[in-house]
Amino acid sequence: MTTPNQTSVAVLLGSFRADSLNRRIAELLKAQAPAGVSVKIVEGLDQIPFYNEELDGETAPEAAVALRAAVAVADRVLAVTPEYNGTMPAVLNNAIDWLSRPYGQGAITGKPFAAVGATPTPYGGKWAHEHARHSATIAGATVVDTIVLDQPALDGDLLADDAAVQRFLGALNDLVSYEADPAAA
Repeated sequence: MTTPNQTSVAVLLGSFRADSLNRRIAELLKAQAPAGVSVKIVEGLDQIPFYNEELDGETAPEAAVALRAAVAVADRVLAVTPEYNGTMPAVLNNAIDWLSRPYGQGAITGKPFAAVGATPTPYGGKWAHEHARHSATIAGATVVDTIVLDQPALDGDLLADDAAVQRFLGALNDLVSYEADPAAA
């Protein structure tokens, strides 16, 4: 957690390409985060082996320990991801698997979570984002259901489209300003 006046957001990136559209979206959110908001892209997800309970525990891989530490200190978690074959990339699912352990006490437990991104299909990544939200819910996160931003890639540069940029920044603002309903607890 950060200072009382600062909200930290850990970004789980579903694409490894250096110049991927979703990395560019994450970098934009980091660069244009509102005052009082710190956005950190969690690097190294490609170094984490697929979850296996035999690898976990006191000898968990260093990359998995780093992932858990980055999410544990964050106030919010945002997945920025494309869609692969109608679902989220395996690397994102694997990160959520590691974050869900130990069961009921994982680093993602109770964290407000949202998924956004873009993909070059007419569906805008809706299944990837839906599956990420579902998996994060099962892992113990508090999914912010009001944030649904499935943005297909446009002709040209999506990040040159001010309306698209404002939708991504609006989703970040909604995640940061989210407050759980005490009656739901």
